[in-house]
Amino acid sequence: MSVQTASPTTPPKSQGASFAELFTPKLVTVLREGYSLANLRADALAGLTVAIVALPLSMAIAIASGATPAQGLYTAAVGGFIVSLLGGSRFQIGGPAGAFIVLVAATVAQHGMDGLILATFLSGIFLAVVGFLRLGTFIKFIPFPVTVGFTAGIAVIIFASQIKDLLGLTLSTPEPGPLLEKFPVLWHALPTISPAALALSLGTVAIIVGFKKLRPHWPGMLIAVTLAAFITWVLGLDVTTIGSKFGGIPSSLPAPSLPAFSAAKIIEVLPAALSFTLLGAIESLLSAVVADGMTGRRHRSNCELVAQGAANIGSALFGGFCVTGTIARTATNVRSGAHSPVSGMLHAVFILIFMAVAAPLAAYIPLAALAGVLAVVSWNMIERPAIAVLLRSGWGDITVLAATFFLTIFRDLTEAIIVGFALGSVLFIHRMSKATAVETHTPFVGEDMADSAQPRGSYDEALAANPELVVYRITGAFFFGAAASIASVLDRIQDTHKALVVDFAAVPFLDSTGANVMEGLAHKAEKRGVKLFVSGANPDVRRSLLTHGVRPPAVHFAATIDDALTQYGELAAA
Repeated sequence: MSVQTASPTTPPKSQGASFAELFTPKLVTVLREGYSLANLRADALAGLTVAIVALPLSMAIAIASGATPAQGLYTAAVGGFIVSLLGGSRFQIGGPAGAFIVLVAATVAQHGMDGLILATFLSGIFLAVVGFLRLGTFIKFIPFPVTVGFTAGIAVIIFASQIKDLLGLTLSTPEPGPLLEKFPVLWHALPTISPAALALSLGTVAIIVGFKKLRPHWPGMLIAVTLAAFITWVLGLDVTTIGSKFGGIPSSLPAPSLPAFSAAKIIEVLPAALSFTLLGAIESLLSAVVADGMTGRRHRSNCELVAQGAANIGSALFGGFCVTGTIARTATNVRSGAHSPVSGMLHAVFILIFMAVAAPLAAYIPLAALAGVLAVVSWNMIERPAIAVLLRSGWGDITVLAATFFLTIFRDLTEAIIVGFALGSVLFIHRMSKATAVETHTPFVGEDMADSAQPRGSYDEALAANPELVVYRITGAFFFGAAASIASVLDRIQDTHKALVVDFAAVPFLDSTGANVMEGLAHKAEKRGVKLFVSGANPDVRRSLLTHGVRPPAVHFAATIDDALTQYGELAAA
């Protein structure tokens, strides 16, 4: 048995990794491993699948953001290629993301398209700097309720922004951005509803949902949008299309050019650029973590941020806007059998091919159909199981979740994240003080003790040499600030052993972020056939684990490490 002890307040060291090792793109790593023709076929198929998904999404997100559909395709092609070329994730797909719609639309409204492109360029520089300074680890300190809250808030705003096109409304005045101002305007415009637009949007949603249930591997979004365009063309429906509003899309990329620079303009768009940087870092690393969970691989956060920075700079040069890691397209890439970042690069190439071949046909795509696509996207963005878990976790997590959610909707996304993080920190302090009062015998950080203070049984060499089993003792509070470092260590241990015992005897309290890490660990352990044991958890910690779905048979609970070892012996013998 190997026994490892760590304090959650101390992140694991990088084993003396050099700068070159930390920032070598995953593409280089894959090519060093050996890249075969079979790998290329797998990547080509995955890249084509993702491109088919990305095509309607990129145009829909761009239109909802106040940009043109062409800019959405530029962003997906240029940004997606650079993210895969330079990134620290093996499966990340970059492009325009629904999470940015709110910020991008506000930036366009306030600073114009030139301001948006300049803010995107600056955010690229900031992201690269954050990566090179190795600050990517700190992005992972965002508490779990905060990420769930602002994602749900963004989803609500996206859906609200699509009501006009979903119903085909004609507004006498420009559509307001804030929700409280938007709804009265939409209400007064209800008499102008277009039955044709409503039928197209509902049909689009129905087709996407139907294909997801009956034929999940088919490109439901592209099929729905293509059918809507065909019906609009054949029947000559009087609805707003890409052609009638934007004049269609070009068949190739524009020539690159630097955004218009001036000191006054830079200062003016700086807050927007910082918001893009913060959200881009969070979204891209969340997406990379999702890919890690699906594949068992590990990304390099700082290398990924540098790539995201380069992608944003590249996107801005070609007239695009914010690039980030996209969770849905990344998951599609993994499920489609991708082997390496080559799939992401090919997805960008396929988008360019689609632009060259199908540009004239895009003019017939009705905006109602693209609004239907975004309606489905917004629904899928709401992490309903996670919200249900947090609602059962107690008033503290509910408060953080609600504050982040409502501030995102009614105030500002950056403000929501900052306030949510602050509330999460206050909640942590409260819980720590409570734990101190109740469990004063349990130190938050382990101290050196004499051998005589902790009498142990005789040393068993056979157990210590057992390569199948490892025991990991966590000392101190397992909270959002420690979750990232503990998760990375647990993943490494799990990779090389058949059984893992995580001892919680010295953990006074566990927050929702820590519990979410354990839930992910339990899921991956079960998938890999690794037996997971949790020992020594106090009643509050155990209750939190059970609330977050950490329960048998994925995990086995034991009173002590010795009990866990006994259980493992019985399971191994059976």
